[in-house]
Amino acid sequence: MKGIFERKSSVIAIAVFCSVLWGSAFPVLKVSYEELQMAPDDIIAKVVFAGLRFLLAGVIVLAFLIFISPKKILVTRRQFIVLIILAVVQTSLQYFFFYNGLAKVSGMQGAILASSGTFFTVILAHYFYKNDRLNFKKTFGLVAGFSGIVIANWGQELQLSFEFTGEGFMILSGITSAIATIMAKELAIGIHPFAVTGWQLSIGATIMLIIGIPQISSNAIVFTPFGLGLLIYSALLSAIAFALWYSLLKYNNAGVISMYKFIVPVSGAVLSSIFIAGENLNLFILAAIAMVAIGIIVVNYKGRKVILTEKINVSKKMS
Repeated sequence: MKGIFERKSSVIAIAVFCSVLWGSAFPVLKVSYEELQMAPDDIIAKVVFAGLRFLLAGVIVLAFLIFISPKKILVTRRQFIVLIILAVVQTSLQYFFFYNGLAKVSGMQGAILASSGTFFTVILAHYFYKNDRLNFKKTFGLVAGFSGIVIANWGQELQLSFEFTGEGFMILSGITSAIATIMAKELAIGIHPFAVTGWQLSIGATIMLIIGIPQISSNAIVFTPFGLGLLIYSALLSAIAFALWYSLLKYNNAGVISMYKFIVPVSGAVLSSIFIAGENLNLFILAAIAMVAIGIIVVNYKGRKVILTEKINVSKKMS
């Protein structure tokens, strides 16, 4: 297994596969909303649906961790408090904004807007880490990325489209994701990555269900066999993508692997145009995809010398 996660060809294939899986979430969720007859303005229905998805995903990740390394699932009292904080921010809050924002924008727009989290993380890292300051390269990547996000919201009539509970919520989801990324790096020290993912998904989802279920109205979510299948798929894609991605990060340089996340908005937009009725790729979307992809690649790119140094450090840690 270690060889699979270190061989260059398989690393690229797995990174691309994970990115496509994450990209597929956008059309899957948009189709789920329609199939399950959830009203665009029904906030509680989205909260409950998100809770169901991530509780299932969290349980799958924890079950996988028990299978490969049972002791890693155990955490101390302090670590559990950290996991609760991460669960509130990274699952409950982030996906409250994400699920409700996505209901008000197209799948293609959502895929592009969600990439804002990558760029906000770069900005926050500048203020938190002395060795991760903004430079010309990163600034260029940020400008390109945010330009793509703005372009995605321009219609054919050259009018900027923005709704706080739509595009605004998607941007807030990106900001929350960036904050959670920094928090996880600073607070989740000594906890296995699978345990962090599984516990924070499960706890955050439980919080969403505790809040949402008592308030949900009758027939707010109408489950069908197809809708149930979409729910299970969305949970599986999260669990599989996270498990594979963290395995890649264990044996490879993070900057190199993260570059492949440019495929997420690309695949999300393309798959949305294929599976969502009425959504078609146009010049604005294509330009936005290109700008965001360039931005993600540039802010994550590191020179060969830096990559070689980090590979040596990774090898030392594993030896």
